[in-house]
Amino acid sequence: MTEFKHIVRIADTDLDGNKSVMMALTGIKGIGLRMARAIVNALGLDARKKLGELDDETIERLRKFVEEELEQHIPSWMFNRRKDPYSGKDLHLLAKDVDFARMIDIERLIRIKCYRGIRHAKGKKVRGQRTRSTGRKGMTVGVVRKKK
Repeated sequence: MTEFKHIVRIADTDLDGNKSVMMALTGIKGIGLRMARAIVNALGLDARKKLGELDDETIERLRKFVEEELEQHIPSWMFNRRKDPYSGKDLHLLAKDVDFARMIDIERLIRIKCYRGIRHAKGKKVRGQRTRSTGRKGMTVGVVRKKK
């Protein structure tokens, strides 16, 4: 019998061994429930089994699949970065790469000075939300009324 592992490290992320395999995989940034289900099905694992109960070779197989082989075995329509503007490929980003790609995209919007880029640069709301009464920062406390 193998010992129970309370923490399992996959894709530079510490995962809780007390959670089921599918729910533990959602702890990795870039993997949601649907992608976790696809990974579990592709490897033929029991989704309800706890991650800490898996033996070392199964965990290593899971780690290798998530970090290296994901893009060969999962359909491209499930990826989180299809038609990457720089490489033109369908990619699935994990962990730090998600944040880095988002930062690069926002910098590109700011550099080309499109509407969204200008809103990002000014620190205002970008997606059409109302700004008259919400999203205030700084010293603004109450409502300024017109003088009669």
